[in-house]
Amino acid sequence: MKTFIVPHDFSPVADLALQHAVTTASTMEAKIYVLHVVPKQKDIAAAQKELKKHLVKYEGNTEVEPYVRVGSIFEDIGEFAAEHHAELIFMGTHGTRGWQHVTGSYALKVVTSSKVPFIIVQKGELQPTGYDDIVVPLDLEKESKQKLTIVADLAMYFKSRVHVITTEETDEFLRHKTEANIQFAQKFFSERKIEITVKSVSSSGFDEEVVKHAIETKSDLIAIMNLHKNSLFGTLTSGHEPYIINNEAGISTLIVNPMDSPYGTSVLFS
Repeated sequence: MKTFIVPHDFSPVADLALQHAVTTASTMEAKIYVLHVVPKQKDIAAAQKELKKHLVKYEGNTEVEPYVRVGSIFEDIGEFAAEHHAELIFMGTHGTRGWQHVTGSYALKVVTSSKVPFIIVQKGELQPTGYDDIVVPLDLEKESKQKLTIVADLAMYFKSRVHVITTEETDEFLRHKTEANIQFAQKFFSERKIEITVKSVSSSGFDEEVVKHAIETKSDLIAIMNLHKNSLFGTLTSGHEPYIINNEAGISTLIVNPMDSPYGTSVLFS
């Protein structure tokens, strides 16, 4: 059985992350562990009681199991994910300010070093049909192709439409490489009977163009790749990723860290 994890701090946005996880799990027949971490042993009983209140409305729909443990939520997410062989982590964030709080040095390390992809949820419930439209920024890094496998796994379950967006290149060599990557993506998704669109935009303000395209296509998810997973403050604190994660439209973001495996090997549902 596939396993998802939802770190929960009793906040409304954590409830949203849980709703996304439940909708996804119901389609994929996955089990969800909802994790709350307390600082001391004496806090466990009260936390268990409070956590169960947030799970009541999901009883009978999907297998959702509350779990309270002593420790640090940011240090324990990765350990808990490893213990339960998690394939996806859903985590809520409160926009820019909340993301800065959530991704302090501990949490940022969890996200950037995790072998498990994260879906960061800001606002808005996921429709019963799931992630109907997914925007995929495609760059020239070979590791980015791993992202296509995970997106394809989600898209095949939800019958999603995939919207690839890439930059217009003036250099002939880069233009040919970009065209080759587009052809690869088109073939990759078409072979899996996934509907795909492709759009090229100026490299200037690419982050804004990605979010704009997600709004235009009414997408539910933007999939990005963290290409500096070994750096504590890597890509997630520079470049366009913070803008996309904290986009004003509140569109959820899938964050994938490169794995030392062929692009064709599914990191999510192998």
